[in-house]
Amino acid sequence: MKVAFQELRGVQAACWKKGSKEARWERLHVAEWPIILQGWRVDWRGGGWEGGMSHAQPNVLTPSRKDVLVLTPWLAPIIWEGTFNIDILNEQFRLQNTTIGLTVFAIKKYVVFLKLFLETAEQHFMVGHKVIYYVFTDRPAEVPQVSLGAGRKLVVLTVRNYSRWQDVSMHRMEMISDFSERRFLQEVDYLVCADVDMKFQDHVGVEILSALFGTLHPGFYGSSRESFTYERRPKSRAYIPRDEGDFYYMGAFFGGSVVEVHHLTKTCHQAMVEDKANGIEAVWHDESHLNKYLLYHKPTKVLSPEYMWDQQLLGWPSVMKKLRYVAVPKNHQAIRNR
Repeated sequence: MKVAFQELRGVQAACWKKGSKEARWERLHVAEWPIILQGWRVDWRGGGWEGGMSHAQPNVLTPSRKDVLVLTPWLAPIIWEGTFNIDILNEQFRLQNTTIGLTVFAIKKYVVFLKLFLETAEQHFMVGHKVIYYVFTDRPAEVPQVSLGAGRKLVVLTVRNYSRWQDVSMHRMEMISDFSERRFLQEVDYLVCADVDMKFQDHVGVEILSALFGTLHPGFYGSSRESFTYERRPKSRAYIPRDEGDFYYMGAFFGGSVVEVHHLTKTCHQAMVEDKANGIEAVWHDESHLNKYLLYHKPTKVLSPEYMWDQQLLGWPSVMKKLRYVAVPKNHQAIRNR
């Protein structure tokens, strides 16, 4: 028997199980598809796709990587090169008709990084999938014209700037939260929130997508929690005691479903508002609050430092098989103060 899928905005599907003695329909959440599809014959109406895909059989006795941790204690995968089959993942997310939103802030002189960011994203980010670039900027006239592939578009969202770069960074949480509620929930399935002063250097695809993901900071991925630069002052809402902490996450690359990102950014913004009222500012601003949030709301995927690297500062260690999203050399002081 065949299984017919009826798309309901990437949330649920109606299925008829192979081998059922009775013609009975079951409603299944799309998160279960990777398991459910095994042993089913599928007729993707309108797409002409039938179940069955040739790929190397996984071997439970052969670990994907022996040199790094690939699973957190709360059973979230840590994404490294060699731990996933992108062909399988691409097919699954195409069946779900997934649309990914990529938010980026090009405030003040940071707009100069936007062209390289977008051009390299077109080469490496979610290739073959539907993407909406959401560019937050106070200089809409300076947003560059970049040729986009099929199914990909750019939306300019005009916002105010702030005198201090720290305020720009912290208000990012507020703006992502507001637009998630007003717009993103209706337009995309997942949000990826990225810094603009970076470039995509290698494949960054649907392997990163999950309900909530964070990225390991390249400066701390091999360090003990005592050395993490968490906020250590109890007066701040970002406070983390020295005997707590899993990883140190980078504020420059995080995301998840729109619902989860909305909750994360709203929670972090509210915490920053409380801190301001109490006359304190977390040591690493929004990144400090992000780390507090991800400590108590465990991410469902963790991205390795392949997805956030600075080769100029850190070189290219052998454990990094690929450098995917990397820092662009710049004069921080000159850019931040203009």
